[in-house]
Amino acid sequence: MQQIVECVPNFSEGRDQDKISAITSRIRSVPGVTLLDVDPGADTNRTVVTMVGAPDDVLEAAFRAIQEAARVIDMRQHRGAHARMGATDVCPFVPVRGLTMDDCAELARRLGKRVGEELEIPVYLYEHAARKPEWRNLANVRAGEYEGLAARDGQADWAPDFGPARFNAASGATAIGAREFLIAYNVNLNTRSKPLAHDIALDIRERGRRMRDADGVAIRDESGGFAMQPGRFRECKAVGWYIPEYGAAQISINLTNYHITSMQDVFDAIEEGAHRRGLRVTGSEIVGLVPLKAIRDAGIHYLTRQGLSAGVPEAELIHTAVRSLGLDDLDAFDPREKIIEYRLRRDGMLADRTVADFADELSSSSPAPGGGSVASLLGSLSAALSAMVASLTVGKKGYEEHEQSMKDVGLEAQSLKDAFREDIDRDTDSFNDLYAAMKMKRKTPQEIAARDAAMLAATKAATEIPLGVLERTVRAAELAAIVARDGNRNSLSDAGVAALAAQGCAEGAYYNVLINLDGLPDPGWAAKIRARATQALAEVGSITRKVGDDVRGALERALESPQNA
Repeated sequence: MQQIVECVPNFSEGRDQDKISAITSRIRSVPGVTLLDVDPGADTNRTVVTMVGAPDDVLEAAFRAIQEAARVIDMRQHRGAHARMGATDVCPFVPVRGLTMDDCAELARRLGKRVGEELEIPVYLYEHAARKPEWRNLANVRAGEYEGLAARDGQADWAPDFGPARFNAASGATAIGAREFLIAYNVNLNTRSKPLAHDIALDIRERGRRMRDADGVAIRDESGGFAMQPGRFRECKAVGWYIPEYGAAQISINLTNYHITSMQDVFDAIEEGAHRRGLRVTGSEIVGLVPLKAIRDAGIHYLTRQGLSAGVPEAELIHTAVRSLGLDDLDAFDPREKIIEYRLRRDGMLADRTVADFADELSSSSPAPGGGSVASLLGSLSAALSAMVASLTVGKKGYEEHEQSMKDVGLEAQSLKDAFREDIDRDTDSFNDLYAAMKMKRKTPQEIAARDAAMLAATKAATEIPLGVLERTVRAAELAAIVARDGNRNSLSDAGVAALAAQGCAEGAYYNVLINLDGLPDPGWAAKIRARATQALAEVGSITRKVGDDVRGALERALESPQNA
């Protein structure tokens, strides 16, 4: 799975477009990084930038942006409404796909070390990257803001994680961290009443509402503050407001961890709360971008509530989510613009071509795409067939005992199908990277060493892709076996072909592993990879041979039955 990380640096400049452009141009200079949004604010004198891409590429872009911000921004002249402590105030990494929070924390540490050493800017790690519990909270890290930084000199408790423990008057200090993806999500109501909308918001948000006595007077706690009744959802911030442009009230929500509280969670709860107050939810909107998983999860949720199988193509999950959440209530929801992963899709991908176009490209003299891409295609077709058989089983009389297992198989098979499909292009890309390394200059000892290192890295990467395909095929074969055993008997031949396609995928991927291992100057690594490949191929073969024997036997016995005699 391609790794995608988001980075959202905040720069202490929101008025001078030349300075903002200078910073963002450094981000655009890094291949593989997509600049998604630049949001300057004049009153706050602050610009929030959003970029995504592969981890190392995004880290490089973040460093270049911080470096440029240090060059063009003088904090001694900065004034603005937003809390801040440096030219680059904060720089969080956010996992989008294929990374854990720990991975993002490590990115934060790597960037922090480089910024501290090369730019001599004090760096404090915060949230999930924090080394001190009290620094998980950004407000604690930024206490005193820029004006209070000089007083930290010589104080051990305020020594930065990286960089000099002295005041940098021009650049201030920077907080670098890792956090979950924040979804800005608004739910629309059929009312203009801000109080009604806010009352619902108090029910759902984590902070909740003030506790009151029998006379309606707010209760104070022991410290003198207001005692609070927690709301329904964690990692949820919400307020109610009225939007004149829409002529309607909204509940404006920040979901700070959609893995804990999702869009569908709050949407369903708001529908319940609206109904109790005589209101109706008319739809919702996502402000900015959203991860694909968040949309897929919503689609799965609503299909499951309808008693239907969620083992459908991704496009259908997205359609279900959009219609169920009313994401097109105020404006058209375009997945290509709103979903992060779709924004990163490049034109001309092999997986997006027609069958005829792909076959034509495959038959040309170009060495890529080749057998590795075809093996991945076979894996995708195997999973697609298993999903089809599962779908044709759900809801059919006589298969009630397998209803839930077929729904589970369909959902997993669809995910496998998409993963294999991505590998079609990844295999070709890896060959192109290897070819580029082969073409590197090798006249001087330094050039030869650089080329050898690039060749080794590219060859290992080109080997790991078919190995991943091969190991994933074990599960594709198992799904084919499940639908062959428990699925709709009218689709038994389809289950058999799913197993055959899985076997072809495994064999093809195995060949591509072996050809890349040939002559690899790292025999220990090669031996481990070959052992894994051999084990996976054996597992696939054992499963698919049994499926083939069972399917062939069942079909032949059906022909020999008395009714066909």
